[in-house]
Amino acid sequence: MDTIAVLLEEPERIALRRLELRPTDVDDVVVDIEWSGISTGTERLFWSGRMPTFPGMGYPLVPGYESVGRVVAVGANAQSRLGERVFVPGAACYRDAHALFGGAARRVVVPSTRAIEIPERLAERGVLLALAATAEHAIAGGAPPDLIVGHGMLGRLLARLTLASGAPAPTVWEKNPERIGARQPYPVIDPASDDRRDYRSIYDASGDSALLDQLVMRLAKGGEIVLAGFYEAPLSFAFPPAFMREARLRVAAEWRPEDLTRVKSLMRAGLFSLDALITHHADATKAEDAYRTAFGDDQCLKMVLDWRGCA
Repeated sequence: MDTIAVLLEEPERIALRRLELRPTDVDDVVVDIEWSGISTGTERLFWSGRMPTFPGMGYPLVPGYESVGRVVAVGANAQSRLGERVFVPGAACYRDAHALFGGAARRVVVPSTRAIEIPERLAERGVLLALAATAEHAIAGGAPPDLIVGHGMLGRLLARLTLASGAPAPTVWEKNPERIGARQPYPVIDPASDDRRDYRSIYDASGDSALLDQLVMRLAKGGEIVLAGFYEAPLSFAFPPAFMREARLRVAAEWRPEDLTRVKSLMRAGLFSLDALITHHADATKAEDAYRTAFGDDQCLKMVLDWRGCA
């Protein structure tokens, strides 16, 4: 069995290639992918060649950890899964490519436990579940944010989940006018216009490793900075201001199944939505142009590849 997949052959070189898939096991399901999202954080670092050394990385690489599709075949121990629409957070099923992510393909083979059933009505919006669960994981580790740095996809999901938790609306910093967007149920402001110095919980969703000193200066005594992004450069900060504030620093790692369960529960309760977040679509046959747009167009909040037309 084989598949058409996006293959990152080397930095800034993307192509569609036919790749051989490993055989299915008794606990596996075969999923025909309908849509996959492009991450402008970690995937951009692989695309540019700036990703710090990370277990499992290397080229050629099949990117993608935000995929939605239909279970079309099952192993002997997964018979009940046939026909489900599922979210797939990546796949390691290729014989001749690294698959640290592995979800940007027309067909994937994954363990049944890795294919997460989602409501039919969610459709392409399901590609956002990985990042929503990442945001939930960050919030679940401590106090919800009263300041979020960055109004990209992660920042917006953090803000929506904060409101869904019943906490007060956070302030969001954003310098790029293209990212401020339309009216939101929380204030989105340029940091230059903010003179507060008493934030208790600051969540950085920008991935900017040079911001720590500025954020420390905005903390209340005993406040916490949560690093919710992914950083390509080493982070450092001046010690005396952090010492004076007894600042705390927390790193939010990748999401876990219980985080996704909480997100789905909030959605069922009508407290959280993934609506109006996908800004760009492209046929998977145009993957190279789509990746360049996702990484180079400030108006592109989320690019989704449509695989339904690929044989």
